[in-house]
Order: sequence, then C-alpha cells, then structure tokens
Amino acid sequence: MRRTFVSLCVLHAVSPLAWAEPDSLSDSAQIELQALNITGTADSERADGPVVGYKASRSASATRTDTALHETPQSVSVVPKDVLEDTGATRLQDGLDYAGGVGRANNFGGQGLTTFTVRGFTTGEFYRNGFPINRGYPNAPDANTVERLEVIRGPATSLYGRGDPGGTFNVVSKQPQAERKVTLGSQIDDQGMHRATLDATGALNEEGTLAYRLNVLGEGGESFRDDVQSERYDVAPVLSWQVNDSTRIVFEGDFMRNNHPLDRGLTRYATQTGSASRDTYIWEKGSDNLLHNDNNMAQVRFEHLLNDNWTLAGGFQFLDGSLKGNAVEANGAPTDGRTLQRNFNYRKLEWTDRDWQLNLTGHFDTGGFSHTLLTGIEYENYDYNSIIQRSSAAYPIDIYNPELGQPRPALTPTTTWDKENLQTWAFFIQDQVALTERLKALAGVRFERFEHDYDDKLVNTRDFSKGENGVTPRFGLIYDLTDTVAVYANTARSFKPNSGTPAGSGGFDPEKGKSYELGVKWEALDRQLSIDAAVYHIVKENVLARDPNDPLGIYSIATGEVRSRGLDINIAGNITPAWRVMGGYAYVDAEVTKDTTVPTGTRLANIPRNSFSLLNTYEFQDGLAKGLGLGVGVKYVDDRAGQTAATTYTMERYSVVDLLSFYKVNEHVRLNLDVKNVFNKGYDEGAFNSYAYPGAPRTVQAGVSYTF
Repeated sequence: MRRTFVSLCVLHAVSPLAWAEPDSLSDSAQIELQALNITGTADSERADGPVVGYKASRSASATRTDTALHETPQSVSVVPKDVLEDTGATRLQDGLDYAGGVGRANNFGGQGLTTFTVRGFTTGEFYRNGFPINRGYPNAPDANTVERLEVIRGPATSLYGRGDPGGTFNVVSKQPQAERKVTLGSQIDDQGMHRATLDATGALNEEGTLAYRLNVLGEGGESFRDDVQSERYDVAPVLSWQVNDSTRIVFEGDFMRNNHPLDRGLTRYATQTGSASRDTYIWEKGSDNLLHNDNNMAQVRFEHLLNDNWTLAGGFQFLDGSLKGNAVEANGAPTDGRTLQRNFNYRKLEWTDRDWQLNLTGHFDTGGFSHTLLTGIEYENYDYNSIIQRSSAAYPIDIYNPELGQPRPALTPTTTWDKENLQTWAFFIQDQVALTERLKALAGVRFERFEHDYDDKLVNTRDFSKGENGVTPRFGLIYDLTDTVAVYANTARSFKPNSGTPAGSGGFDPEKGKSYELGVKWEALDRQLSIDAAVYHIVKENVLARDPNDPLGIYSIATGEVRSRGLDINIAGNITPAWRVMGGYAYVDAEVTKDTTVPTGTRLANIPRNSFSLLNTYEFQDGLAKGLGLGVGVKYVDDRAGQTAATTYTMERYSVVDLLSFYKVNEHVRLNLDVKNVFNKGYDEGAFNSYAYPGAPRTVQAGVSYTF
C-alpha cells in the first residue's frame, strides 16, 4: 500500500502536464475568503497565517493575542513553512535546528516523541493552535501539516498551564485558503526513505464561506541504521466555515499511524571497550521489536465578534492515542566489555485527553491608556493506562558484532500496571497596556487547580489522590528606544505536577520555576531583518532526586533544584527578495544546585554550553537562473553530558554542514536536491540514560512537487 501511494504521487508529479504553461483561472477558482484574511504580503500577516519568506512579524503564541513580535516582551522565534520546505524537512526537529538555542534530547527510540532542550532544560511541551498535544506518548505532527512552528523561550505557564520554565512550542497548522490549490509531492533519500505528500485547499461553495485543507502523508523505507525499517501515515483534514460576518468555526483533525522499532541507539556504558559504529543495531528486528503508535486528534475552534472591540473565542480538543508492541532494551553494563545483557518486553500504553477553552479578548481605552485585555477559562481531563511486561532470562548480544534473530525469552509477570487521571481547572487574565507611545506593559496571572488520581494495580500501597493549587504570574515591560530598537524585561513563574509516587505514597510536590529575562529587539535593514538578544536566569525547584533511604534506587523524592542562566541571540530575515537567513547562538550555564546524591555544580544532561546555527538561502529572481535556489546550513553543538550524574560519558562537540538546492521550473513544478551532513561527520544527536542516538551520516535527498 505504501509503495503504491508513493508511486502514484511520483507519477502525478512528473506528469507532462506539469511542464505546460498555467491556464487562466475560472471565476469559481478566484473566490476570495475575506474572513480568512489570507494574502501574500508581509504587511497583512496574521498571527495564525502564512509567513512571507523567513521573517515573521506577528505571533499569538506568547500572548494568545495577535501581537507584533517587536512589541512582545519575551524571546519568541517563528520557523515558517518556507524554512521547512527549503530544507526538505520531514520532522519538526529539522526546522527547530535553526530556531536558535533549541537542542535535541531523548528521541524515545526513534518513535518521533523527541524532547528538546531550551535554555538549559529538557522540554516536550508541544501545543497545536494553542491546545496541548504532548499528553501520553504522542508522535509529533508531521512537517507537511505545519504552517509555522513557534518557540516561546522562558515560562509560558500563565497562559498554557503546566509546563517547563525553559520553553514551549506551539505548532500553527496549515489552514484553508481561498484559492484552489493542490500540491503532490514525493521525496526519497539514499538511505532508503520514500515519502509522498498531498496538500489540497480551496473553497467549497460559491460564496467562499466554506473552505477546506487536506494534508495526506505516506512514508516508509529504511534508514542509516542496520535492519531499521518504518512506516508512517497521516491524514489531516481542516474545514473552515464562515457562518456570518461575525462568526467563524474551524473543524480540524489529525490521524497518524507510526510503525517503528524501539531503536535506543548506541550504548555508552563505562565498561565498554569502545563505541560501535553509528549504523550498528542491536535491538532485534521484525515483530520482536516493533511498536505501533496511533495518534488521533480532533479540534473544534470558534471565533465570534461580539462587536468591533470584543471577541469571544475558544474550542474543544480530543486526543486519543496508544503505543503498543514488542521491544528490546538493555539490562545493564557489559562485564566483559562487549556482551550486553538485554530484556525483551511488551508494552501497551493508552491515553485520552479532553480540553475545553473559552477566551474573551477586548480592546479599549481607559485612564489615558490603551488596553488589550484577555481572560480565559480552561478545563482538561487526562486519562492514562499502562501495562509493561519484561523478560528475566538471559538475552545477550555482542555490541560490536551483533547476531540478530535470537529466540525471544519468555515474559515474566507484569512489571508495570497502572492507571492515572489528571484533571485541571484554570482561569487566567492578561492585560497588554500601552502606557505611552513607546512604553508598553504586559501583566498576567493564571490560577490553576490540579487533581491527580493514581492507581497502581500491582501494589495497593502506592495509590494516591492529590490536589494542588498553582498560581503563576508574569510581568513584562518593553520600551522603544527608537522606531526599530526596543529593550524589554520580564519575569514569570512555572508550575508542573510530578508524575509517579514516592516510596511512602501520596504523590510528589510539583515542580516550580521562576525566570528573569532582559533583552533587546532590533528591526534592521528597513525591518527586513530581526535581531533579538536576551540574557536570563531560571531556577527550577522540586526536581525529582533519588530517595537516599532507598538502597535499590527505585524511588525518588521531590527535593532537587537546578539553575540555568545564559544568553540567546536570534536572527531571521528576508534581507533582499533573493536572500533569506535564519539562525541563532546560545550560551547556557545549567547545573544542579541541590540534590540528594548528585554534587552541586554537576552539568545537566544534553545541555551544550555553546550552540550555533545559521541557514542562508539565495533564490535567483531573474535571468537564466530564475527560480534556482541555493543554500547552506551550518550547525555547531558543544560537548554535552550524557547524564545528570557525578560521573558520566561525554557527547563530543560537532559541526554539521548541509547544502540545499531547489529549482522552480514554472508555477507547477518544484525540484529539490539536498546533501545533509556534507562532510559525513560522526556525532551523538542526543542521549537518554546510558543510550546515545547517533546523528545521520551524509545523506542525499531529492524531491519533486507538482502544484495545480
């Protein structure tokens, strides 16, 4: 089925019709959806709409209101669809590499559940159009469905609820457009990947009040890792209905299936004699190691204009997901330097999440000040069930010369069987105030109630019901020194419940964070280039640490503390109509400041002190080379600790250079040819405990798309 789908898309993409000159549009194809306000100029950009080139001017992620980035007292980066398209991105991490200061951490064995590092902390806080999508063990949205990928640095808890103080990601998905357009695409690479996509949009009635967007994906094949094959399917429909001049309703879904082995990468035990090559795979193949990850999402969003100044908006999201199948993992360090003991395991993880939101936004003047007031309420109900069984019999393998296909050992009685429910009630209020023409303030606070029920079906003494109240304020000021240079400051708090239970039951105290940030924003080159810089100091308390009274190291207590401080510099610009850039530099000093077993000053896992990335693209605008685009991407990552521990392994610093090229043959056909990791650099992408996932070798990727 996968190969048939890929072949059909390739056939359409190279159809002889693609080389023909475009026909004139019929009247029905020129319908304009005024309510969607979708245009092709930067001056009319919406916070939830397309971006021209690489530089966005507005965002709603950091304020939940349509606000100019230059007027937002917080560091925010927007990775537009053009960046994903120009780099041939298939995953969100491909685009986040150029967001500035965003690093890769645990990828959960290649399942697509990748966590990232931002400002010294590991985070998986992902939202989609303002709704949480990181509940359970979900697969990240495919790059084919993304209009813009936004990074909010620092706490965003006052608006979104529980989260990490380092940063939060908001995915703005592709929305219906007025003009009818269908794009078929196909990509392949020399490692064995095959990928086909469909992106269709247009109006469904003559009035233009009903429009759709449909994205479809089929992907499969091999990777640079030996014996690793995967499949990935996705269907993402969106329907927009302009009910009348005041009301718009959007129905959106995303239904994804990912079949992939649990590939933990390479082991990094101290007793090993060395590391295996990056393509060596030791985790079994076929049905002995294959996880099926299903993710179903449905959103209903609405916006109703009460009058010229007040808007009521909100919606509902339903998530349903599961991760089921067999896998193989390590049991412990090899005693002879090369023979690794493994365990065969089966897991069945299931989750559902229901989220209701209602917001009221108003614009008014009082006391000589202009206000944008936002108030909102939210209710979320999250259920999670898990069953894990593991083998206990010997299941060894040679790390450097693995022989796969060994008889699987028997599963022992269930090792994990639990159920939990987390309910959240929240109210928040935020005011953006223009104190003078140049000075603006932002103040907000969120009041949240968590009720957490945990049921361990194996040990009754670990059951608990726990309630927590969280209050997370934030405050920011921004001042325009000139028309193009602004300075800002902000402070904010974060709040996040800890999962699991201590030895004595009762649940853990929640993590709490506090952040301070100072920054400057500069709109250079006639506002075609944005340059932002910020320094920050963040402290997170109640981090889980080992229970000193537990000799087996099974249980934890919430007494740890970590601190991060550093510098961010980020750029994005359409310097000329031909030249586009995006990237950033980050310096991070992150360490443990309190723990039961880890010494103070220990570096945090996966956090480089220095990282840098820059994407440069040039597209010829006229002459014989018109439509040809050439680019280079450079990424540098400093060395990182593999674990937050007194003694651990080090992932060495690395630099990777990517070359990209595309050619717009005409209005129908776009070709691309990219060479990633040109110099075939060997490196560790990220780590989890004693596993390190290797980066991909030199990879040649080619693609073609046909739009009609």
